[in-house]
Amino acid sequence: MSLGDILPLLRRVFLILLVIIVLALPRLILSLRYANHIHTLKSAPVMRTAVVFGAGLRRDGQPTTVLADRVTTAAALYHQGKVSRILMSGTVRGSGYDEPSAMRSLALKIGVPAEDILVDSGGNRTLYTCLRARQIFGVEQALLISQRFHLPRALVICDASGVSAVGVAADLHPYRFQFFWELREIPATLRAIWDAYFHKPKIELNT
Repeated sequence: MSLGDILPLLRRVFLILLVIIVLALPRLILSLRYANHIHTLKSAPVMRTAVVFGAGLRRDGQPTTVLADRVTTAAALYHQGKVSRILMSGTVRGSGYDEPSAMRSLALKIGVPAEDILVDSGGNRTLYTCLRARQIFGVEQALLISQRFHLPRALVICDASGVSAVGVAADLHPYRFQFFWELREIPATLRAIWDAYFHKPKIELNT
């Protein structure tokens, strides 16, 4: 193979690597920025509210392992006295798919009183969960409950939404589709930065 044949191949490889770096760099920057804002269950500070983000339901309507770990972590914080209420935020798509209700049911099973659980059925995106937490539920400070792969994005959006927050990692199990979740964060982080710093959307209080 001649040098003339190799150069076009090297250019293509270089361009592919450049695209990968450009796409992944924002996620790396956010991860570094918020590294000290992500706690374990043991090191989590005391705040009034824990915000739990939806993460999908199984076909039988029960929380996925990822979501169940988030709810379980929030409940543990409640039982430790580190939070006094939990906001369950997720997606509702008809009667057969109701993330917040499934999250609430699990929390009730593990001993969180009904009066200390808030339910938000408008959390279709991390962005809407943060905006609605501040604008509708009046949350000014919160512990954000999610897995480490998601927390940097959640933190930057909640910061931009007026919620002073730190994260609590809910990584209680290895996850079958961990690579999918990690990969998904690359475009999702780009969108989060756009929403947080450029778009800065608002929602109506009656939504």
